[in-house]
Amino acid sequence: MAFAQQVFNYVDEGLSMTVEIEDGSAVKYGDVAFYVSGSSQSILKAERLVLNAMQRMSAMATKTHHYVSLLDGTGTQILDTRKTTPGIRALEKWAVTIGGGENHRFALYDMIMLKDNHIDFAGGIRNAIAKTNTYLTQNHRNLKIIVEARNLDEVKQILQGENVYRILLDNFNYEDTRKAVALIGKQCLTESSGGINEETLRKYAECGVNYISSGALTHSVHNMDLSLKAV
Repeated sequence: MAFAQQVFNYVDEGLSMTVEIEDGSAVKYGDVAFYVSGSSQSILKAERLVLNAMQRMSAMATKTHHYVSLLDGTGTQILDTRKTTPGIRALEKWAVTIGGGENHRFALYDMIMLKDNHIDFAGGIRNAIAKTNTYLTQNHRNLKIIVEARNLDEVKQILQGENVYRILLDNFNYEDTRKAVALIGKQCLTESSGGINEETLRKYAECGVNYISSGALTHSVHNMDLSLKAV
């Protein structure tokens, strides 16, 4: 709804929009989300962008809300990823927050994530972490560091590094996730990722991780059916 208001205002400041349903509210078939009045030409100019964005954002917010409900009572938070549609990442990540989820990093500049290729190119986990900390110090940057672990041995190596904010447990099974959480303790936060779906989501949360990240929130949704009609 908030994005629709921005579009209508940008196209024609003379358009008047009356909101009937606030962002984050539950909806059912036949509900009226808003009324817009003013120049018919301006309404038609804005119509398709408004509908396309609202349909996609509503689908993402709905899926996120479903995932959040599956995690109820676990203390685990759901995160999106950078697996978004080129050009409209801001809208899609906005939709995740409307659905009750949390945003992961927006781009490469606001958090450092050392993944498998970074680690391998750097010559191992210890080198990757050390080089990252040196870079941050030399460039006076204050960025959080997330390091991906592929197995329990890598978790142990990461714990020997400095200034690690979160460990990403990538494609771990339940048993190893529980072992990793026990190893890490309070030293840093934990995140599970890799093929986690609505059938497995809560089981991973019950392993004790702080976060679960899911690209499916933004790349695997079916648009909500919305239309704008003259009255």
